[in-house]
Amino acid sequence: MLLHFNGPCFWSSIAAVPLYPNLWHFPQGRRFKQWTGDDSKALMKVYLPAIEGHVPSGMVHAISAFLDFCYLARRNSLNESALNSLDRALERFHHHRRIFQELGVCEDGPKGFSLPWQHSMTHYRHLIQEFGVPNGLCSSITESKHIKAVKKPWWRSNRFQALGQMLITNQRLDKLAATRVDFESRCMLKGSVVSSAVQEVGHQCSEHSSSDKDSDGGNGPDDDEIQMQDGPCVLNFVRLAKTPGIMVLLYCDFPHLILPFYVVQHGNYLVI
Repeated sequence: MLLHFNGPCFWSSIAAVPLYPNLWHFPQGRRFKQWTGDDSKALMKVYLPAIEGHVPSGMVHAISAFLDFCYLARRNSLNESALNSLDRALERFHHHRRIFQELGVCEDGPKGFSLPWQHSMTHYRHLIQEFGVPNGLCSSITESKHIKAVKKPWWRSNRFQALGQMLITNQRLDKLAATRVDFESRCMLKGSVVSSAVQEVGHQCSEHSSSDKDSDGGNGPDDDEIQMQDGPCVLNFVRLAKTPGIMVLLYCDFPHLILPFYVVQHGNYLVI
C-alpha cells in the first residue's frame, strides 16, 4: 500500500530523522541489503512526515487514514468506540484514495483499487466482533517461523540431501523443548550443577558436625561458642572465545597421577 519513492529528497528526509526512543534510524536511506518486515513497520512510524511536501496533500491524507486504521487494528483490545474509529478511518481512506486515480497512479473504475488487502479492510469490524482482535497479527510471523524451521536447520546441514537432515533437526529441537518443559514442571532446572554440588557438600558437612557434637556429648567448655563460619564469596564467570577454535584433548594417566596427589595431601600414610 505504501508508496515507493526513489527521489533523493525523500530518502534524505528519512535519513534526517533525529534519534528518539522507539524510532528506528535510517542513516543510509534506502541502501539496504535486505528489507525485512520489521524495517517496513519501523518505516511506517516516520513515513508520513517524510512524504509531506513531496506528494499532494490528498495522498498524505489517504496514507494518514490508512495508518490510523492499521494502528487501531493492532491494538490488544477494541471496544465499541474503537471500532467506530476504525470505521471512520476506513471511510476517510476510501474518500481520499481517489486522488491516486485522478493523478493516474491507479486505473479509473473499480479495478483501480481491486487489491485483496484493501478489500479485506471492509471485513475487519465484523471479523473482530466474531473472532476477537488480531492482536498484532502480521505476515512477518510466518517469516520468523520460516527462519527457525527452515533457514537455521539448513545452515546446520551439510547441504547434501538436506531435507531429511532438516526434518531430523526440527524433531530433535521439538523433543528438547518438550523435555525442558517436563523438567521445569518437576523443578529439575532450578539452580546449576555448581549450586547443587555446593548444597550437597554443605549438607554433608552439617551431618558430620552434628555427629561429632553428639559423640562429644556436649560437655566441652566451648560448645556454646562454636558456630559455623561462612567462607568468602567468590564471583566467578566464564569467558568464551570470540572465534571458534579446535580443542585438543591430551591423554592423562589418571591412576598414576592420583597416587602422588594423595601422598602430597595426606602424607605417606596410605590406606590400602
